[in-house]
Amino acid sequence: MPKVQSRLLVAFAMLCVYATAHAQRSAIDTYAITNARIVTVSGPAIERGTVVIRNGLIAAAGANVTAPADARVIDGTGLTVYPGLIDSYTNLALPEPAASPSPGPGGGGGGGFFLLAQQQRPAAAGPNSTQPAGLQPEVLVEDVIRPGGAEIEASRNIGITAALTLPRSGIWIGQSALINLAGDTPQQMIVRSPVAMHVGFTPLRTGTYPGSLLGVFSTLRQMMLDAQHYRDAMAIYERSPRGTRRPDTDRSLAALVPVVEGKMPVVMLANSEREITRALDLANEFKLRLIIAGGRESDRLTERLVKQNVPVLLSLNLPRRTTAAMPEADPEPMRVLRERVEAQQTAGKLARAGVRFAFESGSLTNISDLMANAGRVIENGLQPADALRAFTIWPAEILGVQNQLGSIEAGKIANLTVTRGELFDRNSRVAHVFIDGRPVDLRPATGGGGPARTNLSGAWSVNLNLGQGDRIITLNLQQEGDRLTGAISGALGTGEISNGSITNTEVRFTVALNVEGQTKEATFTGTLANNEIRGNVAIVGAAPGPFTATRSGQPNQ
Repeated sequence: MPKVQSRLLVAFAMLCVYATAHAQRSAIDTYAITNARIVTVSGPAIERGTVVIRNGLIAAAGANVTAPADARVIDGTGLTVYPGLIDSYTNLALPEPAASPSPGPGGGGGGGFFLLAQQQRPAAAGPNSTQPAGLQPEVLVEDVIRPGGAEIEASRNIGITAALTLPRSGIWIGQSALINLAGDTPQQMIVRSPVAMHVGFTPLRTGTYPGSLLGVFSTLRQMMLDAQHYRDAMAIYERSPRGTRRPDTDRSLAALVPVVEGKMPVVMLANSEREITRALDLANEFKLRLIIAGGRESDRLTERLVKQNVPVLLSLNLPRRTTAAMPEADPEPMRVLRERVEAQQTAGKLARAGVRFAFESGSLTNISDLMANAGRVIENGLQPADALRAFTIWPAEILGVQNQLGSIEAGKIANLTVTRGELFDRNSRVAHVFIDGRPVDLRPATGGGGPARTNLSGAWSVNLNLGQGDRIITLNLQQEGDRLTGAISGALGTGEISNGSITNTEVRFTVALNVEGQTKEATFTGTLANNEIRGNVAIVGAAPGPFTATRSGQPNQ
């Protein structure tokens, strides 16, 4: 009897495994976006075509592609499909560390929602290391990444589908991974790991050596020399272990061997001309596969960058005035004003000089500023096509994943960003995002100012003027935290709002309006004050118009 029961249990378990696998295979994994404009990046744009996604990959894309019978079809009329955007230097998917008990001043380095200062966070530490924290190149970011989080969600909301993520701080910062911004486990997120070794020039603030910039470069140089000696000693021992003293194992030096052999690229965070020059000199001395991150003044060294074939991960955290100008305040120095203007011109200068580069979000505290800053760069000399490449195929090439990401081609991972309006148009919006072939639920990012104090739930009467006289519509809102949902009805049709949010007193949402017989996406942006919202309505291809919304009744509870 026990044997019979045991066999029954085994059979039942196998049945459960089969049922689970069958259910997974039966889940919808085929999609078709039809009637859309397709910007492949690898070739000319397809003005009206279909993209088919199957099993997480792009199955086909073209003007004459037919949607499969088993596909879930998305009507792409009025939409543009781009390759999923890549943020090429971030701390995404890393858990927040405890604050350092004695943070040092200043400093800082790039990364979507990156740290304001490297030395304000303790460096990652590897076990059984011969080196102190901050000098441990063996640290792998893949060991600590975690799925989900508000920062990943906010990045997806603006169309970012993949990111290079790395440990937070240090001199030898550690080894990065390229991740997709979706997945239930770290294993599902990782596209490639490790991608590169990372170096920062900020001295250690722990009271230990190196505590100066001179000491930083001396330490970098010495550890690479030690790695060369370690490699040679291990090679001698492997050839003839008998009669040869076994070298001590050193995980830090072993991690540097691929770097000094030119097999692993090394990314150095350098912004000033002086820092970039030192990085180029160090790379030339040790024959490193160098990549510059940050690169604020990289346009001053284009000849060297081209000659040494060094690409740049260029920060889009553009300098700007952070405080309001006061009438009695002294004017800003000319140097500051010049730096602000020049930062917007760097990308265009790199492109014209033939320097390979990709965009990264820098230390932006609000990721939604990324596309606006890209627009400023375009206004200052960068071609829109090159700006798109800097978010797609160029980072894929620099990071070694060009056969997986960066363009819309059959066989590549189905990471797609679908917009209504041109990607860099200030009035465009992200309508759909696909990561690993599956649609991602887009939700407005939580505002940095904390939960909204006013409850906007309820009915509002909206008066707006789009150049054809005043029109009245009714807006019904539901608020959950900083998120707004609801619908409109009235003279301009009915429809549900999307991408609705309130941050402090700023209200924003998008809805389709019937304007002059055509359905057009309209983005409402206004300021809340005393139960009244005043602002403007932006419609693609039309001049903005003012609107005023007043509450029709008491807030819904």
